Amino acid sequence: MGRQSRSRIAPNTEVNVIQVEVSLPSGASCSVALGAEASVAELKEAAQRQLKRRFLTLVLGQRLDPSASLSQAGLKDGDAVAAIAQHARLVATFGAFALYVGGSRAVTWGEAKCGGDSSQVRKQLVRVQQISATRAAFAAIREDGSVVTWGDPDYGGDSSQVQEQLTKGVRQIHSTESAFAALKEDGSVVTWGNSDCGGDSSEVQLNDVHALQATGLAFAAITADGSVITWGNAEYGAHSTQVAEQLVRVRQIQSSRAAFAAIKDDGSVVTWGDPARGGDSSQVREQLVRVQQIQATRRAFAAILEDASVVTWGSPDHGGDSSLVQDQLTSVQQIQGSGQAFAAVKADGSVVAWGNSDHGGSCHQVQVPLTRIQHVQASYGAFAALRHDGAVVAWGDWDSGGNAKEELRGVTRIQATENAFAAIKADGTVVTWGHRDYGGDSRRVREQLTDVQQIQASKAAFAAIKEDDGSLVTWGDPDFGSDSRAVQRTRS
Repeated sequence: MGRQSRSRIAPNTEVNVIQVEVSLPSGASCSVALGAEASVAELKEAAQRQLKRRFLTLVLGQRLDPSASLSQAGLKDGDAVAAIAQHARLVATFGAFALYVGGSRAVTWGEAKCGGDSSQVRKQLVRVQQISATRAAFAAIREDGSVVTWGDPDYGGDSSQVQEQLTKGVRQIHSTESAFAALKEDGSVVTWGNSDCGGDSSEVQLNDVHALQATGLAFAAITADGSVITWGNAEYGAHSTQVAEQLVRVRQIQSSRAAFAAIKDDGSVVTWGDPARGGDSSQVREQLVRVQQIQATRRAFAAILEDASVVTWGSPDHGGDSSLVQDQLTSVQQIQGSGQAFAAVKADGSVVAWGNSDHGGSCHQVQVPLTRIQHVQASYGAFAALRHDGAVVAWGDWDSGGNAKEELRGVTRIQATENAFAAIKADGTVVTWGHRDYGGDSRRVREQLTDVQQIQASKAAFAAIKEDDGSLVTWGDPDFGSDSRAVQRTRS
C-alpha cells in the first residue's frame, strides 16, 4: 500500500472544505483538504509537497485546468484524482537556460542579456508547450497557440511588432542565430528578430508552408507542393534563385552553418548557399542518388545513400573529403558531426571517422576498440561513443573532451557543451570530462549529482534535472548559466 499523508485546513461555517485523494501510478498517495474555491493549481502544489514530487499533472477523466477552482473542476468531498509525473524539459541559449513542463509554467536563469531574466513576461509564461532559442533569446508557444518572447531584442527577444499575428495558431518555432520563424496551423509564417538574419520575410510569400529549416543566418521553407522559399542573409543560403527550378518535390532540408541541402522525392539532392561550406555539390552530384539522410558539420555535408554508402562534400578540413576512408564507408547506419569532422556508426557497431584529425577526424589513437557502438555524441572538437555495454570511448581534441576517463562505465546517455561532455550512468550519477571552463569539471556539485534523469547544455554550462524531486544541479561557466540559485528559490 502506498504511503499516505494528510493536509487539512480547519473547517468553519463560511468555507466549504473538500478533501481530495491524490494518487500516483506507483500507489503513493496523499489526502489534501482545501476550500472548494481554492484552485486546482493549489491542490497540485499541496500534493507535490506531500508526495515530494515536482511536475505533477492532475487528471480526473481528463486533465484538470490549473486555473479552475475545485468546484469549477467538479471536484467533491471524497473524490480521488490521478497524478501523472511529467518530465521537465530544458532549452538553452548560449548563456541561459529555460526549464518547463508541457502545459505548465517556465522558469529561466543565466545571463539576463541571453534570456536568463524572464521577469517582464513571467505572468505570461504559463501553460507552455514548447520553447525555442536563438543565441540570446527564447520564444515559448503556449497551449492556446500564442507566443511569448524574451531576451536580447537584437536576437528575437522582442516580438512586439508582430505580436498580433502571434496570439493564436502557432504550432512550431524555428530559429537562426538571431531570428525566429513561427509556423502557424494555416501554413503561414511569422518572423521577427534581426532582419538581416531571417527576421524580415516581407519580400517573400509564405503560404501553405509545412516545414522550416535554418542555417546560421537564413531560413528555408518547404511548401505543400514541395517547392522551397528562402529568406535572410544571402551568403548563408537565402539566395536560392540559381537552383529554384530544381527545388521541386522536396521532402526534407538539412543545413550546415551557411548552406542548405534539400532531398527530393526521388532521392536526389539540391544544394545552395556558401560554396565553401557545402553549398556546391557539383563534384558529387552524380553520386547523390537515392539519398536517405544528410548530416552536417559547420562547413560540410555527409549523405547516407539507400545502399548505406556515404557521399561527402564541402570543406575538406571539415569532413567534406572522405576519400581516405571511402572504402570503409559501407553499411553505415548513422552519422554524427562535430565542428570539423564526421563519425559514422556501421551496422556491425564499428566507427569510421574523417575530417580534421585534431578535432575527431581520426580515431586511430583510440586504445579501446571502437566496437558495438550504439550512439555517438560530439562537442566542437571531439567525439564520445557509447557502447552497448555502457562503456564510453572518446577521441579528438583533449581540451574538447577527447580525454575520456576510466570510470566511464554503465553510461546510458551523453550530452555535450562546446568543449566538454557529461554522461548519465545507469545509477543516476553523472561523470564529466573535457575543458573545466565548459563544464568538464563537476567536482563542486558531485554529491548532488544523483538520481539524474536529464542533462541539457548551453555553450559552456550543464544543467541536470533529478528524478526524485525535480531539483536542478548546474555547473560550468557562471556566465553561461551555471548559477541557478535564484531559480531554485522561486520554482514551484
